Amino acid sequence: MARELTQLELLKELAPAAEENVNRHLRTTRNWHPHDYVPWDEGQNFAALGGKDWDPEQSQLDEVAKAAMITNLLTEDNLPSYHREIAENFTMDDAWGHWVGRWTAEENRHGIVMRDYLVVTRGVDPVALEEARMIHMTNGYSSIAAAGDRASEFDNGEGSAGILRSVAYVTFQELATRVSHRNTGKACNDPVADRMLQRIAADENLHMVFYRNICGAGLDLAPDQTLRAIYEVVSNFQMPGAGMPNFRRNGVLMAKHGIYDLRQHLEEVIEPVLRKWRIFEREDFSAQGEKIREDLAAFLEKLRADTLKFEEMRDRALAREAAKREKISAAS
Repeated sequence: MARELTQLELLKELAPAAEENVNRHLRTTRNWHPHDYVPWDEGQNFAALGGKDWDPEQSQLDEVAKAAMITNLLTEDNLPSYHREIAENFTMDDAWGHWVGRWTAEENRHGIVMRDYLVVTRGVDPVALEEARMIHMTNGYSSIAAAGDRASEFDNGEGSAGILRSVAYVTFQELATRVSHRNTGKACNDPVADRMLQRIAADENLHMVFYRNICGAGLDLAPDQTLRAIYEVVSNFQMPGAGMPNFRRNGVLMAKHGIYDLRQHLEEVIEPVLRKWRIFEREDFSAQGEKIREDLAAFLEKLRADTLKFEEMRDRALAREAAKREKISAAS
């Protein structure tokens, strides 16, 4: 069995890929300004400055759009935790450090513009939003904690899995966030919100490409080691907002109404990335890697079955709700 590369060896060997992809990102991305995406003329003072405090009647967002906007914004709010994670797993030297800073600055725009939009349009309760932000950011985020007890299974004692697990996770997470933002924009039924979230989704896609390319370089460099990290991430995947207040309730609403559900997770996130990496076509895995690939294939098969079960349950629940609404409408 080939010796596994340490964290420092991985960082050194992957540095050319990092530099190439930082330069690629800087060529393809375009700067934008959060203030250009907020309808400032809808703003008004709150009670502390002589105006009126928030009232539910002021919001033009339905329950699903509110849940999705809050979940997406609180996810973006935890940026200090994500910065710490990638800074610890990468390095602040050379291209790695430039990416850490650039990525953090770009991600910060997302929280700025979403909060400004929601406060100005009074889309959600700003007091409840701030209380949830304080809780979520105080709790923070840890990729090791999110992975659970299995995180240590793939670590050789020198932290070698850190960067591979990190880039694998963020590849899927950035793409998942892109899907969620894009569908939230449509659910808001507001062209301003839709335009704003399209802009954010475009950023997330470019970030995903960076991480996907680094992870792809990792597969070429250390196939078995990288595949193990990919399998661990896919089989234990959680969105980074999993610990926020009301995450389960909001997640159920989002899945139920097509913002982000199991089929989207499978067909729009996991499968396209695995195809890009040619996971099931590669011929450079050892016997150990082949076993991991078999486990990955088995997990995906189970996820497909779980997706069908979820959709059957969802369709029945939506049908019951529709029948109840018709009954109430007929009675009135």
